[in-house]
Amino acid sequence: MRMLTIPMQLKTIFLLLTLLFINACSNNDWHTASRESAGIAVDPKIVSKPIIEFYAADAFSWRGWFAVHTWIAIKPQDAKEYTVYEVVGWNKNNGLPALREYKTITPDRYWYGAKPERILFIEGEQANNLIPKVVEAIDRYPYKNEYTLFPGPNSNTFPAWVGNEVPELDLDMPFRAIGSGYAN
Repeated sequence: MRMLTIPMQLKTIFLLLTLLFINACSNNDWHTASRESAGIAVDPKIVSKPIIEFYAADAFSWRGWFAVHTWIAIKPQDAKEYTVYEVVGWNKNNGLPALREYKTITPDRYWYGAKPERILFIEGEQANNLIPKVVEAIDRYPYKNEYTLFPGPNSNTFPAWVGNEVPELDLDMPFRAIGSGYAN
């Protein structure tokens, strides 16, 4: 049996990687990608205590191989919803601020098909004491109207900046949070 030549080996490897890449990134329709709850967050209608959570999920499509998208969720004492804060580039592209805020009972939703992981969880009295500091830091965020995929500011710059402004959070950003060091 004849051995494959080096150019043939390279072509075979390239073909296999291409097929793998296409299959791994098959969720290229953001309209139909899952946005359901991952079942991580506590139900705010049942749990009254204050909560601070930071989440990370693989970025959409092929970007998820290299990077994550991160966001912040806050639930004050007795609140029936979380307030979620995140930076998204398409807001800026549509003439809106990149930093968006919304209320939800499911802050742990899949990020367009990618299951999130909770990277920070603080509850009770500690959360109650830190929520005003976190909200003040969010209000001071200097890049509310800016978004640049690389090197930043982007979705990862925002939570990292809040973590630096409120060191009591003891936030440890994921390695793949590209842009988290932009403002440091």
